Amino acid sequence: MANSKLGRPSKERLAVLRNQVSYLLWYGRIETTVAKAKAVASKAEKILTLAINSYEDNVTVKKQITVDGKKVEKEVVNDGVKKLNARRKMMAFLYDFDEQRQEKEKLADFKARTDGVNHALIEKIFNVYAPKYAERAKEVGNFGGYTRVIKTSARRGDAAEMAIVELI
Repeated sequence: MANSKLGRPSKERLAVLRNQVSYLLWYGRIETTVAKAKAVASKAEKILTLAINSYEDNVTVKKQITVDGKKVEKEVVNDGVKKLNARRKMMAFLYDFDEQRQEKEKLADFKARTDGVNHALIEKIFNVYAPKYAERAKEVGNFGGYTRVIKTSARRGDAAEMAIVELI
């Protein structure tokens, strides 16, 4: 398609993009049509750039909590202003995924691993992808190029051009 409307009304188009970008960032690769692949890659690059520019913005705060009737001061690491804004933008666009129990993983181990994680996809973006791509940007010397679109064969049935979008 020549334009970026993907042949759908805007609500449907945005829902498809949200879904496919969320799946791409969760699983690392998806297969779709070429037009959708280009749109998904563009949106995923913007989200990753947002995360890379703000993932180190943390603020240490001292909080008073009550333990057994005694007030105890505890240091807590919170998101800074830039990271909080980025997190909210991502949460507004992306669909969330639940962390799955691994095969042969004990329930206690699963609960320990996922304790305190409310939005698994957002945490994965900030804790896995952002440091990885920031390091890559330092080595290569420029930002961007986090996704790759590989054209594959035509889809059987309607002969639509297919492509694989993957994170590099």
